[in-house]
Amino acid sequence: MKAADVRTKSVDQLSDELIKLKKEQFNLRFQAATGQLEKTGRVTEVRRDIARIKTILREKSQAGK
Repeated sequence: MKAADVRTKSVDQLSDELIKLKKEQFNLRFQAATGQLEKTGRVTEVRRDIARIKTILREKSQAGK
């Protein structure tokens, strides 16, 4: 996910995407713990996407003030 793509989404869409990514992160952690994780790089990718969305949500909230 690119930052430019994230910036075009509304706050509601970003919140929904954040929830979806957090659920995926939870599932990936379980897969890693049980030894079933195949794509280990996906963990890092999801973490960075979560951080990217949180950063842009914060920027949007600061712009609204």
